[in-house]
Amino acid sequence: MIAPPSIDSYNLFGETAELADVLHAETIRARSELHDWELKPHRHARLHQILVLTGGGGVAELDGNAHTLTPPCLVNVPHGVVHGFRFGSGTAGWVFTLPCELLDQSLAAGEGVRGPLELPRVLPLPKEMPVLARMAFQEHGSAGFGRAQALRGLAAAMLAQAARAIAAAQEDSPQGRGNPLFARFEALVERGFRSRRAVADYARELGVSPTHLNRIAHQAAGQPASALIAARVLREARRLLIYTNLTAAQVAYELGFTDPAHFSRVFARGTGMPPRKFRQQLAQAG
Repeated sequence: MIAPPSIDSYNLFGETAELADVLHAETIRARSELHDWELKPHRHARLHQILVLTGGGGVAELDGNAHTLTPPCLVNVPHGVVHGFRFGSGTAGWVFTLPCELLDQSLAAGEGVRGPLELPRVLPLPKEMPVLARMAFQEHGSAGFGRAQALRGLAAAMLAQAARAIAAAQEDSPQGRGNPLFARFEALVERGFRSRRAVADYARELGVSPTHLNRIAHQAAGQPASALIAARVLREARRLLIYTNLTAAQVAYELGFTDPAHFSRVFARGTGMPPRKFRQQLAQAG
């Protein structure tokens, strides 16, 4: 029997109870101060987080990559992304935790908003966000008539602002990832990379030919669609090898490979070393 991944998976910082409210809102100080302003790497299986920093600073670790936090800034943490924080003492701002069901309801209208929100990012704070964040925090702490509806509306507005900021940053980046079709492709890969789907499967779901999908991928990221799918699998493989005690074979099965030897070859081809050596180097570096 394959042991489940042992990355700490929380519903809220350090908590395992279900999130019963529409969303959860708290100051960065409220939780971080209890842990000497450091939150160890963990992930949330079914929760999305948005952090709004207005003062202080620190470092965010998102999927093993360190990002300097220079307020005012926004941190987007999609569900499943391994993340941790080291905040400077007294860092000001809010953490908003939203269940995936709320995102599904808020994003039902489409418009390609979900794609950008699937990307972990640290960005300059949109000018509208502090007002929305303060209103959402105050509404969360109230018991007024229409509270749930107000929170849903404010959450939708914050998600829209976050998605807009991420999309704008992508358009301004060298890769120019602003294409809505590419954003939809990235979102599909994020949800289905463990199923070992082929490019043709993604193209069929997007209603385009594999050739067209590859053309869009090249324009947006400089790589064919197959390379982007493989890169997502490798990123998850590295994540599991870094943050869990799963064996290489267990990681292979977790990622949809039926043959661990095949997985080892794929991993070595993508990283320059087999999984065992990769983990040995991590242990030596630590």
